[in-house]
Amino acid sequence: MKISNLKFTEITASYGDTFPMYQILDEKGKVVDKDAIKDLTDQELVTLMETITWGRAMDERVILLNRQGALSNYAPGGGQEASQYGSLLALDKKDVFAPTYRDVLVGVKFGMTLTQAFLWYKGHFAGNQYPDDVHMYSPNVIVGGTAIQALGNGIGKRMKGEKQIALALMGDSATSQGDFYEALNFGGVFDAQLVVVVQNNGYGISVPTSKQTKAETLAQKAVAAGIPAIRVDGMDPVAVYYAVKKAREFAIEHGPILIENVTYRFGPHTMSDDPKRYRDDAEVEEWRKKDPLIRLGNYLTEKGLWSKEKVDAIYEEVKNQAKDALAEMAKATPQKISDFLKFMYADQPQNIKEQIAYHEAKEEN
Repeated sequence: MKISNLKFTEITASYGDTFPMYQILDEKGKVVDKDAIKDLTDQELVTLMETITWGRAMDERVILLNRQGALSNYAPGGGQEASQYGSLLALDKKDVFAPTYRDVLVGVKFGMTLTQAFLWYKGHFAGNQYPDDVHMYSPNVIVGGTAIQALGNGIGKRMKGEKQIALALMGDSATSQGDFYEALNFGGVFDAQLVVVVQNNGYGISVPTSKQTKAETLAQKAVAAGIPAIRVDGMDPVAVYYAVKKAREFAIEHGPILIENVTYRFGPHTMSDDPKRYRDDAEVEEWRKKDPLIRLGNYLTEKGLWSKEKVDAIYEEVKNQAKDALAEMAKATPQKISDFLKFMYADQPQNIKEQIAYHEAKEEN
């Protein structure tokens, strides 16, 4: 092509076609990719359905606990279960998981206890203390921070020749942060065993994606780093699970990959947010028609593998789990300033030692 024939608008217009939306189940639960679903067992799909149902039930329970004052501010995940839990279930227990503040409950399915999740919401340090065999970072409130955390682990696994990955979950706003770009860039250079999952729910708090970036897709942001990227229907739990499984295999052999899950949160950004100020009910209702639980539920019900009784049993289980976790949370040792200071350094410098001694003396009185 001659430079004299360049049409810049045609270049950007082609980006959307480069990143089509992948899907396995449509909104009604009908299979649109028969080859892909053949690769998955019925047990995998039932486990996926059980997990996203648990996620929805626990999300609703925690919202109630927040309104009752039992837990502090909460970032609801209702609507995003396919993206969250579908990604998680594709992991091996020896992989590294870097979640955000909206993915705290997802961490429960990776090894943290529900009591720890509740303590995290209360700001208690015990909510961040995991056993050595739980390879998970504390849920990150820093937008874009999970990408950098997972990057280091992904590079380390490549250097050590380990057959695991690091997976970072993040929202669409993270793709506007420098940490996000740096993670993709260095990940590509060092062939990091890294999977970055962007949960594009359309809003950064109240700011729509169109006001955050000119990019037609978020997947295309991987192009500059020279790494592959795909766009997935983030309301399709089967497509998300399948995509992350395949991405995991790729990352181990070749290097990093970016997945953009196009999803939606039915509720507010957090319980202190009023979404009616920036979106209307009609928009929410349109997305509710794509509900991941209805989609996979319809498919499994048609196969005789799912029922309302199973849903009811999970909701009852969640009710009991939350009750027990609240009781355990109440037993947590009260936090002390001296504890916070001790967590700052593995080897405390003299000024911190002096502060610890000062506060310990006060705390004894």
